[in-house]
Amino acid sequence: MNTIGQYIQEIQRLVAVVSDKQNETIEQAAQLCADALCGEGFIFTFGTGHSHMLAEEIFYRAGGLARVCPILEDALMLHRAAARSSMFERAPGLAKLMLDDVDAISYGGVLFLFSNSGCNTVAIDMAQGAKKRGLSTVCITNITHSKQMTSRHPEGLKLMDVCDVVIDNMGCYGDACVQIGNETAGIRPVATGATSTVIGAMIMEAIVCRTIEIAAERGVKLEVFQSGNTHGGDEANEGYIQKYKPLVKAL
Repeated sequence: MNTIGQYIQEIQRLVAVVSDKQNETIEQAAQLCADALCGEGFIFTFGTGHSHMLAEEIFYRAGGLARVCPILEDALMLHRAAARSSMFERAPGLAKLMLDDVDAISYGGVLFLFSNSGCNTVAIDMAQGAKKRGLSTVCITNITHSKQMTSRHPEGLKLMDVCDVVIDNMGCYGDACVQIGNETAGIRPVATGATSTVIGAMIMEAIVCRTIEIAAERGVKLEVFQSGNTHGGDEANEGYIQKYKPLVKAL
């Protein structure tokens, strides 16, 4: 089997493991989301570096919940300056500034935080700041990796220490799951094939599905975006855009 098959096989294994081992925490997250949305709150999302993709995963997309507010900061993403973003995600004080800038926070709800390592300051401060503002907190992290890391937070905390619900993406240390190379052949082994984004996106979409189902069981029909590339999609979505744009800057 070549590395294409190895990587896909590992993703398939992780999908099965997460479904088996993390079903309870995923259910807990969905229950929190349903409670928030049925109570007119919001779902907030935050991640730095590659994890910011997960902060956008359930935002403004086909089948996505309308009351989602991603907390996005250019300095913490990769499109401005990738290496510099790593410096910013370790900076104390930045999380408070970002939270203060989110108008929808006053409605309450759930904040999802994404960090494979779970050891950088901004995400941890974000979780603590959100809880002080009355939000529930859920993180998707890599517990195997996080346990082997030294926290960069001033208090020595890790993301899994401060969140109400901790979902493990069940990845390996270092995230990359495929080993290529052979010392005997004179080729130093290298790890490739990251899994955290694929598995994280799957978890988030599962949470959305279950959240909508729970709300329906309670007799509540949640607001859901349609694909803008389907007949009538733009028209169906326009009302949500106009309704939430004053509160969700990313809209």
